[in-house]
Amino acid sequence: MSVTTFLQIDLPAGLTALFATLVCALAGNFLVLRREALLGDALSHAVLPGIVVGFLLSGTRAALPMILGAAAAAIIAATLVHFVRRYGRVEPGAALGVVFTVMFALGVVMLEQGAAHRVDLDPDCVLYGQLETVLWLVATGPESLLDPAALAQLPRELVTLAITFVVLAALVAWFWKEIRISTFDPELASALGIPANIFRFGVTLAAAVATVVSFEAVGSILVVAMIVCPAAAARLLTNRYGPQLAITLLLAATAAILGYAAAAFGPGLFGSPNSLSAAGMIATFAGVILGLAAAAWRLRHAARPVAAHA
Repeated sequence: MSVTTFLQIDLPAGLTALFATLVCALAGNFLVLRREALLGDALSHAVLPGIVVGFLLSGTRAALPMILGAAAAAIIAATLVHFVRRYGRVEPGAALGVVFTVMFALGVVMLEQGAAHRVDLDPDCVLYGQLETVLWLVATGPESLLDPAALAQLPRELVTLAITFVVLAALVAWFWKEIRISTFDPELASALGIPANIFRFGVTLAAAVATVVSFEAVGSILVVAMIVCPAAAARLLTNRYGPQLAITLLLAATAAILGYAAAAFGPGLFGSPNSLSAAGMIATFAGVILGLAAAAWRLRHAARPVAAHA
């Protein structure tokens, strides 16, 4: 493979996958710490009607209508969950399952009957993503990395995800203390004058934004995996707040790099001219990493009694 081919095909797709995993893992980290990992899975399904409505109203796949639609869908879903829990008298997990399943089904119906005929969108895009179409065809060689005109034509998906990650990371750094306190002890946060409910909604909104901006490139399957798996694996490896976030992002990046490399170049090692689904392979590596973290946790805790006895 030539350098030019790598820059045109694999670099933009690989970076898009990397930033998608980082965005989802960053938002998912706080959902896991709040013991609301199921909410990340649910949001990735519940925001679909909002995304489709954004498509229908704007006629484009621009990020702003998608984010606004997803945010509205997330608010509606949260309200419905509260209503079902209060008046249906069911436990929270069941309420989540009912509401988000219905909303996802509604989104699929809307996608098939309306949006797919008016804009360039199809169910495969939503479920599996379109990493293979993220190309940087203007690249002519390494010099393009320093060419402002070429950089200005980087794929929209890559630019959107990179900006989203930078913004979310900046917000987490700016409100580091407030997010930490409201995550672990909302009552203490309220006593200290910190609006815990606002930060709680902010985390939910961040997860919705991560879901929306990642949908087009990597699909809902990878979004679900990356919201939960890296943060859950990090939780098994550390009990400290700062290292938890750092390990989460590191594991997400590892899954993205290894998964994309395995999908793009793995089949060639066995003589196959085809490639695998990049999103599927990244999700697979995320699951493997979580499994290894669970095994490490069990080994560490199993060895403690022996060490104490010795």
